[in-house]
Amino acid sequence: MLTKLRSVRKRRIRGKIKGTKNVPRLSVFRSNKKIYAQLIDDKKSVTLSSAFGDDPKSVGEEIAKKASGKKIQKAVFDRSGYQYHGKVKLLADSARKAGLKI
Repeated sequence: MLTKLRSVRKRRIRGKIKGTKNVPRLSVFRSNKKIYAQLIDDKKSVTLSSAFGDDPKSVGEEIAKKASGKKIQKAVFDRSGYQYHGKVKLLADSARKAGLKI
């Protein structure tokens, strides 16, 4: 269940960013054990690609490889109300190093 403050941050972020087919939204979800990443086209409400795992670095690299396979070079980062540090930052940095422009 979302905390109240995180849900407010999440709505504020989602109101400002939208993903398209060429520049999808890179959405991140953290659970206690795993981290999930999805590339989402908001115009069609379709998930273009996804990745998950225990290590945020490997998840970031995997989602970047899947994006390049679909000829996606740029994405809009959606941190889903989480603070930009720790696992979320590691995922974003590893996706950037693998070639995805965020």
